[in-house]
Amino acid sequence: MPTSRPGAFTGAIATPHVAATDAAVAILRDGGSAVDAAIAAAAVLTVVYPHNVALGGDLIALVRTPDGEVRCINASGWSGAATDVAAMQDRHGAALPDRGADTVTVPGGIRGWEALREFGSRLPWARLLAPAERVARDGAPVAASLHAHLADPENADLHGLEDFDRVFRPGGRLLQRGETFRQPELAATFAALARGGPDEFYAGALADRTVEFLRSRGSVLDAADFADFAPEVTDPISIDFGGLTVHTSPPNTHGFAMLRALRALDELGTESPLGAGIGTLMRVFHHANRLRTDFVADPRVSPVDVDALIYGDLRAATSLMDVTASVGSVPGGDTVGVAAADGDGTAVSLIQSVYHAFGSGLIDPATGILFHDRGTSFSLQSESPNLLAPRKRPLHTLMPMLVTDDGDLRYVLATMGGQGQPQILTQVFLRMVAGASAADAVAAPRAVVGRQVVGATGDSVVVEADADRVALDALHDSGLSVREVPRHTEGLGQANVVAVDASGAFTAAADPRADGSGTVVQYARPERGTAAG
Repeated sequence: MPTSRPGAFTGAIATPHVAATDAAVAILRDGGSAVDAAIAAAAVLTVVYPHNVALGGDLIALVRTPDGEVRCINASGWSGAATDVAAMQDRHGAALPDRGADTVTVPGGIRGWEALREFGSRLPWARLLAPAERVARDGAPVAASLHAHLADPENADLHGLEDFDRVFRPGGRLLQRGETFRQPELAATFAALARGGPDEFYAGALADRTVEFLRSRGSVLDAADFADFAPEVTDPISIDFGGLTVHTSPPNTHGFAMLRALRALDELGTESPLGAGIGTLMRVFHHANRLRTDFVADPRVSPVDVDALIYGDLRAATSLMDVTASVGSVPGGDTVGVAAADGDGTAVSLIQSVYHAFGSGLIDPATGILFHDRGTSFSLQSESPNLLAPRKRPLHTLMPMLVTDDGDLRYVLATMGGQGQPQILTQVFLRMVAGASAADAVAAPRAVVGRQVVGATGDSVVVEADADRVALDALHDSGLSVREVPRHTEGLGQANVVAVDASGAFTAAADPRADGSGTVVQYARPERGTAAG
């Protein structure tokens, strides 16, 4: 178990932006738990990293409590009760658009924070949101990642849209790197949330305004869709690997793909899976990507055989399958991952997102809330289990990860990376199991099969150019198309890790592909606060 020196409390946090890490450290200093630190960090990220996350987005998290229990919080939102798939097929044809009102599902993130607090919050709700309100009001420098996405030609479809330009192109001029970015409307929204609690977003005046705004843009979402929404708290899906237990999220997410790959490595006896065996690993994920498309959906609506997805026909897992016909653009940006743990034994892997960079592109001028486009992941193909339907959650790429050793915490991992999240987490985990430090594991070169960056197809392996020659040769021999990209390409994810060794010592590391930091802190323990408020 993690340990603290006598009279001190230890916390560890890793996030993709320094301001979020700093907010979490202040929460830990004030007596907050890992749960509190993760929520405060996530709230700040909705302000400083809006290309990846916003108040109008979803959340999926794993939380480990001091007694060793691991639970999954699925706060992915649903479509409206008035959703009409035939009308969407008539309007959009074979697939939903990437942006716009028809892609907005009920944002689940704030209810997700509320559910997470039940697992060990020590500080009041308003205290957790205070750093985000302050940063939105006072401003923060435009981060390198945010500016890169603002300037990316792939996001040029947003330029000229009134909602987008008001915030990110004031006066027709794109925000520049390092420029102070203030969001007074968003600060006022955080203040309202601090006063009214999560219900303000789903059933209060803020909910009324949100529904009014979305419907003015053509959405079918109504007040009841927001008021009725609640996260689902479930068991994770888990496997044993190398004497450790690996936990992740069940469908409607694609966490199965990581567990299937780890099982396949064992079943096939694959040696050096990040070296000479990486071609095999990529073929396993190539196969899993097709399984994801064919079988993963919201199990509340469409049955999903999770055991078959993880364990079924692993010997065939390296067979190449035709997936090049997949449609839609590559989500650039999409997600933040926060890893947190504390000396009491609480740990959180939190993933929160807007999906495509800047989500739907819709930003309410009255509240400053940017809305995600998670609904674009629904299928409009009638035979798909992921077919759009009323009050249904879409196939989701968010997937947190925790690793335990006979119940004791070992690793907390969280990453951005869209369809590549299972692959990124697997590679970071395998490196740490092989002895790499957390910092070296997140900085090491990666490879991802599938439509990970612009120009890649379902049959592409995108690999960073600093991969060693043995791995590159193995990829070229895999039968997949290989595309090299520069070292530390953001499109291959932004992973964050907290690790706990056998003695209970913490380390934390943030991905150099982002603007973040990881830190371990110890503070004298103040009187226990209250989770009320």
